[in-house]
Amino acid sequence: MKIQQNIPLKNYNTFGISVIAKRFITVTSVYELQQLLKTEKNFFLVSGGSNMLLTKDIETLVIHIDIKGISIDREDDNAVYLTVNAGENWHEFVLYCISNNYGGIENLSLIPGTVGTCPIQNIGAYGVEVKNVITKVEGLEIKTGKLVTFSNKDCNFGYRNSIFKNSHKAKIILTSVGFKLTKKDHKLNTSYGAIETELTSKNIARPTLKDVSDAVIAIRKSKLPDPKEIGNSGSFFKNPVISKKQFLELQKEHPNMPNYPVSSIEVKVPAGWLVEQSGFKGKRFGDAGVHEKQALVLVNYGNASGEEIYQLAQKIQETVFNNFRISLEIEVNVIQ
Repeated sequence: MKIQQNIPLKNYNTFGISVIAKRFITVTSVYELQQLLKTEKNFFLVSGGSNMLLTKDIETLVIHIDIKGISIDREDDNAVYLTVNAGENWHEFVLYCISNNYGGIENLSLIPGTVGTCPIQNIGAYGVEVKNVITKVEGLEIKTGKLVTFSNKDCNFGYRNSIFKNSHKAKIILTSVGFKLTKKDHKLNTSYGAIETELTSKNIARPTLKDVSDAVIAIRKSKLPDPKEIGNSGSFFKNPVISKKQFLELQKEHPNMPNYPVSSIEVKVPAGWLVEQSGFKGKRFGDAGVHEKQALVLVNYGNASGEEIYQLAQKIQETVFNNFRISLEIEVNVIQ
């Protein structure tokens, strides 16, 4: 391990923001991380860089988590139990599972980031959340350097949420995640979004895991920009959950407002629809903008600063609230 000086982080965040890490180091094992924690107490973690917006240079040590490896803990006729290290690319892990006929995360294809970040915000897409297949999460206690294990229940998963975003934030460095995936009789979820339409267009009546994954990939590519081509962090805002009473009042003014029931008293409203109806879809402000195909995605067209993108996000929040009396919550971790 060697600490480097003044390293550009443009290639370490999917927004492609050009900020500098005054000190930078890559760790490839839990042991290396434990040794580093003996001397370094103030640091900033980077893994896939897919869920953050950097607004300034990082003065503290930047630790790049690059711990790789996938292992089978045990398996039977119906299920396989895997431990996957934090530095593994998420989408590549999904493809690995599909190639081995392991079911449960095919709907989460093409989500950017690493395995180590997936439990933090309980990633989800097309009717599936990763909490449904996680068995355990392992990490290092920053204070003690000890390896600790959290069960699924311990993680207190919620919508784009977990204890790692709340009570355990800045206390644990996640090092691996355990998964339970099916080996047969897969329960495919094709009812959400345009998956069924995509499958029908290809005359697929009895889809496989790969068919569902391919459909999700095609849909995401048609709607979402590739971070390698246009800097972005995927969905920038959470879909707000409001009371059914408030929704019914808003529906009088906006009869076409889409909604998804959450409970008998709550309704989820698509944040992208709110942003689009507020006039931001496809709008560009310098090199910061809102994607032309998906209003939920803020983009960096080349040289936007993190602060410029954050100011745009605040402008969107203010306009949406004025129009709908709904507060949009930022899903991306803004580093200020």
